[in-house]
Amino acid sequence: DANLSGADLSDANLSGAELIETDLRFATMSGTNMSGTNMNRADLSYTDSIDADLSGADLSGADLSSAILRYADLRETYLIETDLSDADLSDADLRDANLSGANLRDAIGVTDEQLEEQARTLEDTTMPNGSIHD
Repeated sequence: DANLSGADLSDANLSGAELIETDLRFATMSGTNMSGTNMNRADLSYTDSIDADLSGADLSGADLSSAILRYADLRETYLIETDLSDADLSDADLRDANLSGANLRDAIGVTDEQLEEQARTLEDTTMPNGSIHD
């Protein structure tokens, strides 16, 4: 498992990379292209990923708690059983994202209504207000 904790990966092109179980805690990834990246079970807690492209990425089982994802492109991203608690999702694009079983408790910048409009799947998702979506 790679350790990139605290790394500055701003504006890097990591498109299609295999970063399974990688430790990226506290990394700076603003403007980084991570489209199509496999980050299953990676630790991205407390990352700064403003305006990052995560479209089509697989973040299933990843920890994105307290991550800053403002303006991030999360279209068609797999966020199955992903921890997004306390994350900042202000102006993030979640169209067609799969959020089955994800935890968005206390996430800011996104409402339950926006999630219901944009996400492809919300089955068993913990919504920002703490309720479980059926």
